[in-house]
Amino acid sequence: MMPQELTDAIVSLRMDEAVTLAKRMLDSGTDPLAIIADGSKAMEVIGRRFSEGEAFLPELIMGGEIMKSISEEVMPGGAGATPTGSRGTIIIGTVHGDIHDIGKDIVALMLGIDGYAVHDLGIDVSVEDFVAAIKEHDADIVALSGLLTLAFDAMKSTVDRIETAGLRDKVKIMIGGAPVDENVRVYTGADGWGNDAGLAIRLADEWIDGGA
Repeated sequence: MMPQELTDAIVSLRMDEAVTLAKRMLDSGTDPLAIIADGSKAMEVIGRRFSEGEAFLPELIMGGEIMKSISEEVMPGGAGATPTGSRGTIIIGTVHGDIHDIGKDIVALMLGIDGYAVHDLGIDVSVEDFVAAIKEHDADIVALSGLLTLAFDAMKSTVDRIETAGLRDKVKIMIGGAPVDENVRVYTGADGWGNDAGLAIRLADEWIDGGA
């Protein structure tokens, strides 16, 4: 029952209980990746509630904080560990002007668990840094994160710069963050969007496995 208890604790935003359960699972021999996967299920529930208007931004942020605490306990290397995935290469970062990283960190972590080599550029990332990273790592996918509405223009500028650099046909671009929707995707020129880790993984899998 412990995995379900962990999921329930995260969904109910009981941080101390969730972290304690995660530690207990780790001590009992549970694979750290399985613990993170259970936490991701909880974040999908919170994300779905948010998209349906049943939860709000503070709950989404709190859920992200809980997952960040759990990942630090069970996977000290976290999303910043050396990328080793072989399914494809993903560049991720919070766009220029935005310093939020909770959602980005969870998405990066889950994409790594799903088998991708993830290069996390951090927060407040300039358009030139995104372009340089695409070239350096021969990226397949670029994930642009932002929690503020002012990030929309930065996302658009980044997509435009990738195009002028002659790299647009080489990579698929996803955008993500609580305020992101289809209208923002169209405005920025991205290929897809999502506001939780589950959607990011499904997009990446579709693009890589489908050869799109």
